[in-house]
Amino acid sequence: MKIALLEPFMTGSHASWANGYATHSRHTVEIYSLEGKYWKWRMHGGAVSLARQFRARGFSPDLLLATDMLDLTTFLALTRDLTAGLPCALYFHENQLSYPWSPDDADPVLQRDAHYCFINYTSALAADLVGFNSTYHRRDFLTRLPAFLNNFPDNCEPDTVVQIGAKSITLPLGLDLDALERARPVLTDSSQDAAPLILWNHRWEYDKNPEEFFGALFALQEQGIDFKLAVLGEAYRQQPAIFATARERLQDHIVHWGYVETYAEYAGWLWRANILPVTSIHDFFGISVVEAIYCGCFPLLPLRLAYPEHVDPVRYPECFYQDSTDFVAALAKICTSNVWHDFSVDSVCGYNWGELAPQYDAVFATLVEG
Repeated sequence: MKIALLEPFMTGSHASWANGYATHSRHTVEIYSLEGKYWKWRMHGGAVSLARQFRARGFSPDLLLATDMLDLTTFLALTRDLTAGLPCALYFHENQLSYPWSPDDADPVLQRDAHYCFINYTSALAADLVGFNSTYHRRDFLTRLPAFLNNFPDNCEPDTVVQIGAKSITLPLGLDLDALERARPVLTDSSQDAAPLILWNHRWEYDKNPEEFFGALFALQEQGIDFKLAVLGEAYRQQPAIFATARERLQDHIVHWGYVETYAEYAGWLWRANILPVTSIHDFFGISVVEAIYCGCFPLLPLRLAYPEHVDPVRYPECFYQDSTDFVAALAKICTSNVWHDFSVDSVCGYNWGELAPQYDAVFATLVEG
């Protein structure tokens, strides 16, 4: 079977997913992509550019596989002589109905944000199959759709939400966990610091809620609790001010600060770290969280979003907290006990591409076969 994978935002997790599936699938997967920048323009104009690419290559697929950054309806309209009758699958890494907007973005104030949500909606309506990277994400999108449609003056078409739900499934995000295993450093007892190493391995952005993360570390510091800190992740030109404050206030605890250039170095810190406190206000899946858990970090997670799908809160109640007060107390308890030693959660192993690619293949084969 031949699959045309359409990705107008080819960077980060989108690129890893596209390349990972193309590498591990038993099908022939041809990727059509655009550089991962100017996300709003990609949602508007990416379909035009990818339609041109699709025509130029002369590839005749059995299935179209697009991501949520594509205006699928426009792509299909521009290629209707080539794609009429082809089954289409749409994969949601994120969605614009529930993705938190930056406080610096003027579009919500000017009421220009709804159009990106509408692109997600009509693309899902046009697709034959809609895949979400977590069950939380699928439920969240379908739950928010009715209220979004009711914002319009008439003909809100509420029945379309039922139609989309009927063809929606959860397809967890595939990860190259084997690469983490290959990059695993040899750690001796002497290399393990007596104080636990706390890890931040997310983007330096508002939606990861760094204020609550560092606020808890300030509280530990004031209580005299010993810990080390490694702050990884990609920083952008504009970043929350708390990072500069934290670097100064926590300087005696910091063993690493800033983005690492190589994957081996990134993986090395994940294997060395002991505790992963997570404070994100949104995560449709949480790649950095899963990667750290796979490497043996003890996770302290909010009891919400997609996290209970990665770690069973019934089996591991000590890995979850309810609110900010509970978060600080739980983190202090973990740091001053031995609970973080030799921690492992085998459930995340199922996200390896070796496990998931055959599932993807079977789903898409069924869609093509009708």
